[in-house]
Amino acid sequence: MKFARVLIKTLFFVFLCFNILVFGTVIYLDYNVENEFKIKSGETLNINAAVPITAEYNGSNFSRVGGAYSVGEKFEVDLKAFGLIPISTAKVEIIDELQVAVLGTPFGMKIYTKGVLVSDITEVITESGTKNPAKKAGLRIGDYILSVDGKEVLTNEELGYIVENSKGEKMRLEVMRGNKKLWFSLSAVKSKDTGDYKIGVWVKDSSAGIGTLTFYSPSTNLLCGLGHGVCDDDSKKLLKINKGEIVSAQIISVEKGKMGTPGQLKGRFNYETLGDICLNCEQGIYSDFSGNLKFTNLTEIALKQEIKEGEAEIFCTVNGDAPQYYSCNIEIRNSNYNSATQNMLITVTDKALLEKTGGIVQGMSGSPILQNGKLIGAVTHVLIDEPTKGYGIFAENMLETAQGVAEENLKEAS
Repeated sequence: MKFARVLIKTLFFVFLCFNILVFGTVIYLDYNVENEFKIKSGETLNINAAVPITAEYNGSNFSRVGGAYSVGEKFEVDLKAFGLIPISTAKVEIIDELQVAVLGTPFGMKIYTKGVLVSDITEVITESGTKNPAKKAGLRIGDYILSVDGKEVLTNEELGYIVENSKGEKMRLEVMRGNKKLWFSLSAVKSKDTGDYKIGVWVKDSSAGIGTLTFYSPSTNLLCGLGHGVCDDDSKKLLKINKGEIVSAQIISVEKGKMGTPGQLKGRFNYETLGDICLNCEQGIYSDFSGNLKFTNLTEIALKQEIKEGEAEIFCTVNGDAPQYYSCNIEIRNSNYNSATQNMLITVTDKALLEKTGGIVQGMSGSPILQNGKLIGAVTHVLIDEPTKGYGIFAENMLETAQGVAEENLKEAS
């Protein structure tokens, strides 16, 4: 009798542990496994995960019949660990072969913001003490001032002129904060030091810099670069673009990176316009193409599930305007599949590149990463404390953004 009780308790404990293990596995996989997949016509769906995962559609193993469907078809499949344990559902789309012209060339960008960006809020010293009209009214760093009393504001000078001529009368500011429009009322105060009227803000209306073009997409006629958005140095907010253009550029020198100090590619603009910027977003800079570059050989983009950890190549320019291949290793964590930009960890292994730059440096953002003859992604960030390492974005994510830009352009043109 005693043996039976011990056996029952043991079995119960084993059953409990098993259920905890299964439940924990489901939660872990649900969080770490991608929930949207694209597969090319005629190929099968393979899911990279710590355990075998199958996709089922209408009771059948989808990975075995992926080639039976047509381009453009979309499905919702059930994901199961070991073919038995339900995890979640995922969306699958059958797509055609994706080809782009891989670039790796430097470019210059000139960006003009939508309104003027509030980069800092400061006190104004007046005859009656320090005051800050902007802070008192509710303005924040990262806000965009679009208009004052209905007058559109495009430059720092325009805002300064309007504020000075208000002579302290109440003004109504139209402000963009994130995706919301807000209105604030305030009155400028007279500076004791200069005698000018001020509202207590520092603003910016433009930005410029050097980056690397990742690819040209013939299907969208877009140039895609950087792999991350252009942000204001002070507020760290993504710049909202009113207009901008990209131009050809050359790398003239390299500031080598070292632990704790990121290096930098230094370049000069050639002022050959390549196109007007359509979008600045987390996935990079996207511009229509109107330049004279020649694109001949097209390269296939690898889908997320095709990418393997291990050896790859960075195609980048660290001198002049001619890109070269440099060896690297890539590492992909399952959780990185759901990230907007930091999809893979890159380690530079090429001795020539390490000698020249110390690893990944500012200005290399957008440099294409290739594996087995396919474009898999682009460099986005450097790890400041370990400059031989950095992050990269999936090329599939960048192309998907480009396709979205092209669709929006078609809607605006129709």
